[in-house]
Amino acid sequence: MKANSAFIEALDVLSFRGNRLFGDPGSWGEAIVPPPPSVAAGALRSQLLARERVDLADFAGGRVQHPAVGSRERPGSLTLAAFHLARHRADGAVEPLFPLPADVQISGERQSMRVLTMRPQRIGSIIGSAALPCWPALAQGTERGKPVGGLWLTGDGLHAWLRGEPIDGQRHVVPSTSLWRTEARVGVGLDATLRRAEDRKLFSLQALTFMPGVGFAVQVAGAEPKEGLLRFGGDGRGARLVPCEIRWPEPDWEAIAAAKRARLLLTSPGIFERGWLPTGAGEPSPAEGAPFELDGVRGRIVCAAVPRAQFVSGWDLARWQPKTGQRAAPAGSVYWIEELEATPEALRKLVARGLWTAQQYDSDPRRAEGFNRFTFAAY
Repeated sequence: MKANSAFIEALDVLSFRGNRLFGDPGSWGEAIVPPPPSVAAGALRSQLLARERVDLADFAGGRVQHPAVGSRERPGSLTLAAFHLARHRADGAVEPLFPLPADVQISGERQSMRVLTMRPQRIGSIIGSAALPCWPALAQGTERGKPVGGLWLTGDGLHAWLRGEPIDGQRHVVPSTSLWRTEARVGVGLDATLRRAEDRKLFSLQALTFMPGVGFAVQVAGAEPKEGLLRFGGDGRGARLVPCEIRWPEPDWEAIAAAKRARLLLTSPGIFERGWLPTGAGEPSPAEGAPFELDGVRGRIVCAAVPRAQFVSGWDLARWQPKTGQRAAPAGSVYWIEELEATPEALRKLVARGLWTAQQYDSDPRRAEGFNRFTFAAY
């Protein structure tokens, strides 16, 4: 299925709210960057329905469906294949930006950054609670330092990481301070019946102002994005969708298949039946690891670097109610796979499909929203 790329440019401050309740007097709504991919998927679907003059009330009521969007109950062909922070480079090209993979630690100042990468290590006689035979170990040597947060990898940086090449702290790393700034905004609770402000219902939330040329890159399969305006994020703030060519980082498929081992990197939050283990993984064993088999790709997961789980929810506009909250492995989680059996074509196909079983792919709305996306990397 062909995928098309586009750039989302903010026309106003944006509000991406997390899953913590707010709105009570004195509460605080913190913004998250990037927001879940469902934010972009919902905006794109709404734009497509409005552009083709589908009656939104009939769609919300389940009385009509769209070949790409699907219906209220079942997703169609439209799938958000990628959703990432992005910026325009000096030459005008759109460059996607990525959170640091969980196996990468950066310390030091801007001019003297040290980039270290974790490696799977068998710990031997040390007893721990790890469910896999190897632990992700970081060899710092005698010169130690605290990790620096708020950093993003450029497209070239992720391209190097995918191929097992070193990351250059000067060329491949971007601080969040150069991408956006936050400001506090005051909100007022509204009485839906009387259609006026409620008494004692002031609350605060974070708004995001993106620097010129900074926005989001999307890749859409199953539909062609058209230039136009979007209602984007909380409060339906304005954004512009502009189709464009984007060079997405790719691994060396042939080298990975020949090496018979790989790293698996989540590029969007993963909602899995086994919690932190990806779809396709079997029961983990501290001695043998977790068998992995999905859509023609087989192997054994021997190590994992998975940050603390996040919860994803959202607002179901058609049903006018919150979506069920689900625990997710964060984007950037890394899994090491050994005894890999797959052709380059099978690896490409699985990455294009995402970490979904055949049944989930046809019925789970989270598939269309862009969850469980990943890529392979050299190990």
